[in-house]
Amino acid sequence: MYDDRFTDKDMEDMQKLLRANNKTITCAESCTGGLIASLITEVSGSSDIFRGSIVTYCNDIKEQELNVSKNTMIEHGVVSNQVVEEMCLGVRKKFNSNYSISVSGIAGPGGGAENKPVGMICFAIFEENSKIISDTIYLKGSRKSIQLGASKIILKKIYKFLQKRLDI
Repeated sequence: MYDDRFTDKDMEDMQKLLRANNKTITCAESCTGGLIASLITEVSGSSDIFRGSIVTYCNDIKEQELNVSKNTMIEHGVVSNQVVEEMCLGVRKKFNSNYSISVSGIAGPGGGAENKPVGMICFAIFEENSKIISDTIYLKGSRKSIQLGASKIILKKIYKFLQKRLDI
């Protein structure tokens, strides 16, 4: 359903861009369960640009492993731009990468609410020595299609972000 948003060629080109600039990336995932990391590592040689990933599915793991503030999770909810921003900063620090991405959302079929429906996905992108960018997207479909769609959309966003900042 969302496969056309980020292609295998996009992934190869993104990795070439990172490699040519001697840059690395890492990610922290919740609702996508490691799918972003899996898509990155499908390309041979990805260890040149990919430092690692962590799936922080439970709130206490977000707190323990990424230093996400419990107060932030309580005040804004786990699916919020504030939480993914803290996740993004935490994973970049943990893996010492140049760029980091993070995601938290509600893949369904249950767990949604009126103000945070199934398909709500928050993500953040961070570049060292720069500001963090976060956004929210809304997807429809099965749990699997939401997870895959979110992963590919986020990868497309980071690719476009990198194209604006790095030279080939």
